[in-house]
Amino acid sequence: MTEIQELRQAVGRLHDCKARHLRSEPVLEMFRGQTVWQGVVEVFAVSGHPKAKLCYAWKHRQDDQGTRSQVVTVLGVPPVDSALTAVRVAIVGELKRNRAN
Repeated sequence: MTEIQELRQAVGRLHDCKARHLRSEPVLEMFRGQTVWQGVVEVFAVSGHPKAKLCYAWKHRQDDQGTRSQVVTVLGVPPVDSALTAVRVAIVGELKRNRAN
């Protein structure tokens, strides 16, 4: 199974919808001159979801060796209107979760 197929299945399972791959978008998020996140975000058209028409998905390494990763999905609902804003929303969400723990 390819990574895109894996992400498509995850989008469908997590958001209870059908997903069709549209494109791959490179994203570079910088903050104060430092790279915060760099990678490729897969953009999916979704059908059967009550609010979203798009979903953005990627794999995120959980360790420095790259041996563990998790799938991240962000629905294309306001304020998310691009792969870049999807990454930003995911980063903020992760920071909030880490501060709560």
